[in-house]
Amino acid sequence: MKLSFFSKSQANAFAIPKMTNSISNLKMVNQLIQSNRRSFLYGLGASLGSIAFTSLLAEQGRTDDSPKPLEPRQGHLPAKAKNCIFLMMEGGPSQIDTFDPKPKLSDLHLKEFTREGQQKSAMESGKRYYVQSPFKFAKHGQSGADIATNWENLAAHADQLCFFRGCQVDSVNHPTAMYQMNCGNRFGGDPGIGAWVTYGLGTENQNLPGFMVLPEVSFPQGGAANWSNGYLPAFYQGTPLRPEGSPILDLKPPQGISAVRQRANLDLLAKLNQRHAVEHPEHDELSARLESYELAFRMQTEIPDAIKLSNETQATLTSYGIGDEKTDSFGRKCLLARKMVEKGVRFVQLYNGSWDSHDYIERAHGNLVQAVDRPIAALIADLQQRGLLESTLVVWCGEFGRTPDNGVRGGTAYGRDHNPNAMTIWMAGGGCKAGHTVGATDETGMKAVEDVHHVRDFHVTLLRLLGLDDNKLTYYHAGRFKQLSQFGGRVIEKLIG
Repeated sequence: MKLSFFSKSQANAFAIPKMTNSISNLKMVNQLIQSNRRSFLYGLGASLGSIAFTSLLAEQGRTDDSPKPLEPRQGHLPAKAKNCIFLMMEGGPSQIDTFDPKPKLSDLHLKEFTREGQQKSAMESGKRYYVQSPFKFAKHGQSGADIATNWENLAAHADQLCFFRGCQVDSVNHPTAMYQMNCGNRFGGDPGIGAWVTYGLGTENQNLPGFMVLPEVSFPQGGAANWSNGYLPAFYQGTPLRPEGSPILDLKPPQGISAVRQRANLDLLAKLNQRHAVEHPEHDELSARLESYELAFRMQTEIPDAIKLSNETQATLTSYGIGDEKTDSFGRKCLLARKMVEKGVRFVQLYNGSWDSHDYIERAHGNLVQAVDRPIAALIADLQQRGLLESTLVVWCGEFGRTPDNGVRGGTAYGRDHNPNAMTIWMAGGGCKAGHTVGATDETGMKAVEDVHHVRDFHVTLLRLLGLDDNKLTYYHAGRFKQLSQFGGRVIEKLIG
């Protein structure tokens, strides 16, 4: 199954024209201007044209002497990190079965569980029972980090990880929890974290988007709103790469069209546009739209190398698990993330799912860990070897954690329910407090009880590591200044090295 972002008719109608005939192109551009704006925007997908069009939307209204939206700029505070790779485990990984062992559950296994004063998910019904973890744990590194033994590769990097067990969110449902973790708002419509970061810092490569997303074939719950620009200018939205086939459509010019000819076509279009602008000064949309050709032209030279894996050594490919059926998909994402950071992309978000293990958690979580463990460990090692880990903040999290209980469905079909009151997040690099575990949950893993912080505080801390002050990183919209944390938060100082 391959992603289909728009229909064939929409693609034909709205894709940026191939520059084979300059006069006909000018007519096509004019047709684009006259087309329904809503239909045009709806038709845009993961094509080179869509990325370029996002750029030109931000350029509209900008004077020649004003700064470009994504020009790199200083943050509000000294930064410990300049890039971020955000590993989103969609579905809610279980802290109890990954990085927060609960021996007490062995004593309580299959004893009746009573939930008091806690949110209930739609999946909960009938009697509930405590269930012990099917995974064993061991302590690793000088820090003595608790890691389930099936994380065989990540365990080697224990002393570079900072575990946070005190985070809580508000929602027990996937879409609203995803929105809150990614955008700070449970109800969607707000900018994603990557959009806020690129809004605040710009990006180091003007030929690539500042915020790039590597989703799965099936988008996460909540869809593309998880990486939306929200009410920020369109330039700051996440650009998703297609998980199958060409990561970006229309990346190569038509057969027989050289870069020299493309450049000549662009120059001719510019001259025709200037002539038209003199006669119709009120049609400034045409000038803005023709700027999209320039960005698309630049991207054709920059993107291929950023997404090409064939120029990596076989040893590198093997370390990421590329070529192994179990690890190939996420391994490619992790390697692409490293290459994008090298190219100056400010924020890269990777998705893996679904961790929504309501039953058969040993099999489900076991397979998921096997798919991501080796690639993530390789990413950390690769960033460190290249001198990039110190300046790149790596974040691993889901939208919430899981409960210590589940209903009995027969045999060993044990799983866990959604839990917004306890979860584990870990970070590596980028100035986090490596080799430490901050916060704790109660003896069954049901609720955070030490160093407890709402997710807004985690967002504020992430921004601080990148040199941004949440109280200053604001945007005036709908009558007030808005920010990622919604209404402010506290930096979690214990997470900062």
